[in-house]
Amino acid sequence: MWIILGVLAIAATFTNLYLYRAGKDYRLAMAMGLSLTALTLCAEYSLVSQWVDAEDWAALMDVVPGMERALWVLTIISILLNISPILLERKGERSWG
Repeated sequence: MWIILGVLAIAATFTNLYLYRAGKDYRLAMAMGLSLTALTLCAEYSLVSQWVDAEDWAALMDVVPGMERALWVLTIISILLNISPILLERKGERSWG
């Protein structure tokens, strides 16, 4: 499930950036990108919880250390990409003022 949500989050983020570039309203796509990123993290946490319940310590030891770093990096990238249109708009407003 986390893979599907992650792919949808990436698609929503690129849609957000495309709509901004096209000069259209991007706010819904931005909200979807951030929401799907949050749901991806919840799905990953749920998977880890299932491994704990099953006492699958090998899976936890193999996957969690690498996934922790990847989730931090990818979440930060998602946030930055999704809010970049807002930051670019603010930068544009300042340059005109």
